[in-house]
Amino acid sequence: MYYSYISLERVIPLSTHFPKHRQKLPADWQALIRGHSPYLSANLPHWRKETTFDDILKQAEKSLHQTTKTDDVMAILRQAKRQVATLTAIADLKKEWDDVTVMAHLSAFADFCVQQGLRHLLQQAQREKKIRPSGTEACGVCVIALGKWGAHELNYSSDIDLMVVFDAQKSPLINKEESQNFFIRLTRDLARLLDQTTKDGYVFRTDLRLRPDPGAMPLAVSMAAAETYYSTLGQNWERAAMIKARPVAGDVSVGRDFMAIMQAWIWRKNLDFAAIQDIHSIKRQINARQKKSGDAFNVKLGHGGIREIEFFVQTQQLIYGGREPQLRVPDTLSALRILAETGHIPPKTRDTLTDAYLFLRHTEHRLQMQEDLQTHSLPARPADLERFSHFMSYASAKKFLHDLGQKTSAVKALYAGLFTESPSLAKTGNLVFTGVEDDPETLGTLRKMGFRQPEKISPAIRGWHHGRYRAVRSERARQILTEMIPHLLRTLSATPHPDDAFIRFDQFLSRLPSGVPIFSMFAHNPQQMALVAEIMGTAPAMAEHLGTHPEVLEGVLSKDYFGRLPDIEFLSQELSRLLATARDYQDTLDITRRFARDKRFHAGIHILKALTPLRRVSRYLSDIAEACLHCLLPHIEKEFEKTHGKFKTGALALIAMGSFAAQSLAVNSDLDIVAVYDVSPKEKLSSGAKPLSPNVYYIRLMQRILTALTAPTAEGILYEVDTRLRPAGHDGPLAVSFEGFAEYQQKKAWAWEHMSLISSRVLSPDKALKKKLEHTIKSIIAQKRDPKKLRQDVMEMRRKVDKQFGAKDRWNMKYRRGGMMDILFIAHYLTLLHAHRYKSLPHADVVACLENLVKKKILAKGIGRTLARNYALAQGVQHFLRLSAELPFDPRQSSAGLKSALAQSVLKGEKIKTFKRLKQLVNQLMQKSGKFYINGLFS
Repeated sequence: MYYSYISLERVIPLSTHFPKHRQKLPADWQALIRGHSPYLSANLPHWRKETTFDDILKQAEKSLHQTTKTDDVMAILRQAKRQVATLTAIADLKKEWDDVTVMAHLSAFADFCVQQGLRHLLQQAQREKKIRPSGTEACGVCVIALGKWGAHELNYSSDIDLMVVFDAQKSPLINKEESQNFFIRLTRDLARLLDQTTKDGYVFRTDLRLRPDPGAMPLAVSMAAAETYYSTLGQNWERAAMIKARPVAGDVSVGRDFMAIMQAWIWRKNLDFAAIQDIHSIKRQINARQKKSGDAFNVKLGHGGIREIEFFVQTQQLIYGGREPQLRVPDTLSALRILAETGHIPPKTRDTLTDAYLFLRHTEHRLQMQEDLQTHSLPARPADLERFSHFMSYASAKKFLHDLGQKTSAVKALYAGLFTESPSLAKTGNLVFTGVEDDPETLGTLRKMGFRQPEKISPAIRGWHHGRYRAVRSERARQILTEMIPHLLRTLSATPHPDDAFIRFDQFLSRLPSGVPIFSMFAHNPQQMALVAEIMGTAPAMAEHLGTHPEVLEGVLSKDYFGRLPDIEFLSQELSRLLATARDYQDTLDITRRFARDKRFHAGIHILKALTPLRRVSRYLSDIAEACLHCLLPHIEKEFEKTHGKFKTGALALIAMGSFAAQSLAVNSDLDIVAVYDVSPKEKLSSGAKPLSPNVYYIRLMQRILTALTAPTAEGILYEVDTRLRPAGHDGPLAVSFEGFAEYQQKKAWAWEHMSLISSRVLSPDKALKKKLEHTIKSIIAQKRDPKKLRQDVMEMRRKVDKQFGAKDRWNMKYRRGGMMDILFIAHYLTLLHAHRYKSLPHADVVACLENLVKKKILAKGIGRTLARNYALAQGVQHFLRLSAELPFDPRQSSAGLKSALAQSVLKGEKIKTFKRLKQLVNQLMQKSGKFYINGLFS
């Protein structure tokens, strides 16, 4: 054992630290116990006056050696605890022990209990044949005392902070491979032995959370794991906590090895700038504690309390202790004395902090004596505070509070002088993420900021500090992150979905290979952090891309990123240059995917920030898709030709349909495509090593094109593709000949298929085939039709669409009554009805189609403009909501931030850009177009 309980006075000599106030109000110690401590009052009838601290421990040890039952061991230690508690309180109240002596005896009793508990568990394992016979001092495991226990400063009703470390090679385990599991169970059993409540109460509440990264590492830590963690991931607050570490039970050599590692890690001869900055940030985080009006004063955590004295001392020890070994002492009072002796603080500062520390610790003891509860707050009710003041030997609460105020004010003044040049990190309240547990005031601050689940956010941030992700494993990365966390949280809280935004940022962080570059970028460009936060909170698809491709943020820094969007010629030239560097076909596919994703991300930024009208962004998204097809198709064909050759007269055209043809794609739109080929009848087979007939050749080529677009690679997919608008739909071939396409459209196609042809656009490098297709499509659309039959066909098709997709949801902008589908049917029906007279009517874009109908006076100007405005509004809402993954959209469940962002994006040209105004417009305009659809067209 590290020291005997009998030699306590030789380890920590009895002190003479008796606060002056204790002489102000003489009191009968028995009356104080009966009047103020129900817990101790229950012990008095069993108390023997002649009992000494040594007597209690000797008798307990004798009883412990006479039993092998765990239940008996638990009972003996709990009975001894009650005796020690009563003895300590009596010696305190009789003024026989001062506060330092009280703390020393309580700490010594904790040592005794842990030593005896560990001895019992090891002997039990020996009886179960799990370990070979060995003494406790050579068992391969050591219990390390931390916190106040480690510094011999235990509270009257304190828990004990401990860490269990082991060296499997030194352990007497029979099966060494089971060492980790064995020592975890040993630690769990030791904790239960001490803190489980039985009919005899408990001994000590145990806290194992000061071990390395308690959220991720096991209860018992191997020496190798401890050394790796502290040398690479250890934080400065842990460095401060480890100043108080000391071995108390178990293997002496393991304890000595652990302390050697700690001494080398804690004490730096030259504390670098990052470490000092980290200490600054810890101090500023603690500074952010703001007490609510009316809260009872907390002698430990309140301003001017015990925690601030300890922090004052520990930071000075960390800064100077590397060069001055005499400062490496665990207890607060000794450290204050040596800091004064070495000239780091004035003697007056030492005396002020010493006096305040003893006063506050004495108050803490008295608070905990009352009910044996780990409390640090003064009574809130005036009557209770008055009674407690008497327990403190004061005549009145007024006099007690006067002394308390003087001492805490003096501490606050000295504490405030630490790192005075460091600005506050928190402007909105408490934001403390050091330590191992959630800070209640920090959780409150997070709630005020708008986070609904702060209990998930706080441990996640502590995980960042523990270096659980690659991006935060360097000390420099964690230091920068500490500085930016308050601003990051404020920025995330301003997004439509703060909790979702935080989760996505956490995922983003988890994927970063290195944090320093991105954190430094944020530090120098705060607007970039705001942009990232907005993405995390509003656009999940963009957040996913950012998480896997953080390098896209570098492009955001370019001056033209937020300016005018480039055209298709520029996009095609850029992609062609990129593809020229491709090493092989697979690289070609990946480069194209990266290009498209980055450009779609760019488009998403313009939608989110309402930088560009939505119609122009849709055109940009369509240009991206077209540029990809234009640049990628030659590579696909070349790869295909290696096996199957080609046709001299062969040509392939892709017909863009729907929103792709109308150049109105959304960020995550599919591509509707129909493939048509043309080959001279004279060519029966292709020229390759494995020749194919024209129909088989182009069907397989189209399959290869679809695979190139839709197959997932390391860079994901390029686009989802829908080919159902081809002749005969699912039953038709993937690629059809020009003659087959023309015959089908002229003789077999339904009216709705001709409506689809209105929204079509031929994409082909072969000008002759392109011209033939465009002429054929125009002639088909321009056919004269029976008005009655056309109306019936259109109405029947709309009913089928309504049956399959119809929605009562007012925010389903595509299928709701008066929405995009109704307007499209109006435009396409009228176009088919009148195209034989006006061949310029058809247009792939619905809004342009409506404008043509107005020009030819087929639609009244007012109705045409209303429908066009309605379509553009509905399309804008749909584009934004698809970007934000908010479909189906329910305003009642959506945040004010999302609704505001939606209004700002869609109502760019309006004077009033509020969600209320947007809702009014949507309802008004959709009702108008819905009434026209029902009453004006198909009545």
